[in-house]
Amino acid sequence: MSLSFTLGLLLAAQQASPAPVAAAQPPGAAAPCASPEYHQLDFWVGRWDVYGPKGKKVGHSLIEKVYGCGIRENWMPFNNQVGGSLSTYVPGEKHWEQFWIDSSGSRATFSGGWNGSAMVIQGEWGGPIVRMSYSKSADGSVRQFGEQSTDGGKTWAVSFDFTYRPSKDEF
Repeated sequence: MSLSFTLGLLLAAQQASPAPVAAAQPPGAAAPCASPEYHQLDFWVGRWDVYGPKGKKVGHSLIEKVYGCGIRENWMPFNNQVGGSLSTYVPGEKHWEQFWIDSSGSRATFSGGWNGSAMVIQGEWGGPIVRMSYSKSADGSVRQFGEQSTDGGKTWAVSFDFTYRPSKDEF
């Protein structure tokens, strides 16, 4: 059998095969990721200038809705130690999860949820337990407050306190 004949048969078979069809959603079924829990962190989505506790701009952050169900963080600090996270609500466990990775090779997994006024997640990050809260302020800014514990959560120390303000910069 010649190569051109074989390729011709493969092409004909491919054209004769029906295209894969996405599974139809039953009538009345909720769209994936439509429940309110998936939108608890939507206030963080945006293009931000990020400021430290003394009001100095420390970087930029681009927070995007992705894949219909997730939120992706692109952290761009001025010290060039860039990183990012992917967050989503996990309905079977009724909590949020976030996976972080950065240019230093650091990675961490956090879980938690909405406490009525803030998204609070925690996990181990290079040894200490880290707890982060994200809350929207009345002026539209977002506060990301981080604490760490080196004694299993008995005591906590502030590790960072960022304020995200809408950016006019292109980055």
